[in-house]
Amino acid sequence: MGEKSGGRGGSGNVPKKSHVRNLHTKVKTARGRKLSSTLWLERQLNDPYVQRAKAEGYASRAAYKLSEIDARYSILAPGKRVIDLGAAPGGWCQVSVQKTGSTGDDIRVVGIDYLDMDPVPGATILKKDFLDDDAPEMLIEALGGNKPDLVISDMAAPTTGHRKTDHLRTMYLVEVALDFAIEVLKPGGHFLSKTFQGGTEAVLLNQLKRNFAAVHHVKPPASRAGSVELYLLAKGFHGKPG
Repeated sequence: MGEKSGGRGGSGNVPKKSHVRNLHTKVKTARGRKLSSTLWLERQLNDPYVQRAKAEGYASRAAYKLSEIDARYSILAPGKRVIDLGAAPGGWCQVSVQKTGSTGDDIRVVGIDYLDMDPVPGATILKKDFLDDDAPEMLIEALGGNKPDLVISDMAAPTTGHRKTDHLRTMYLVEVALDFAIEVLKPGGHFLSKTFQGGTEAVLLNQLKRNFAAVHHVKPPASRAGSVELYLLAKGFHGKPG
């Protein structure tokens, strides 16, 4: 569901020049391959975050997005519990494990995705669609029946090429993730979700402001400048309404 990544070490800053290739790699358009695919591949090969993720054992460059958001807003800490929605390929789970100290004997990070992904040591991963009716209960059960301190979501709907449609479909996932967070978060907990630039619906913003002490729109440095993705961060959950 989401483009993510996580792993060992790393401050989340842009890698030093000594750690990346200085030569720009050009990719020839192969027969049958679309130009857009060629440009994507070329961008991946020349992206310093992609190169650093490979070097440091992260599942993808998206790990640095969570690391950078945490460095600025302090949403992860030792002993905290985290639920990761749309966890594939695993980077946000890796970063969460690293920051919380989650282990196989004391699981504090649970991820869910219908996509296949490699195991993340220290985390429990459910191969399941978060939109399934029984998914919320399974997530809490996997967390030992405990309420999470943080619900994070990098979910995004498969794109159709129609910008407004893609925006609406992804906003639906944000709304579902927020409803879940309001049901399960500990008081004082936080909610982080991917969204797209182009305006967050007033109803959603009002719901965030009613239930959390502070709401931020965040564009971490690891998010490509040309990307329309943005992150909504709501801090200080007031507690489930009575």
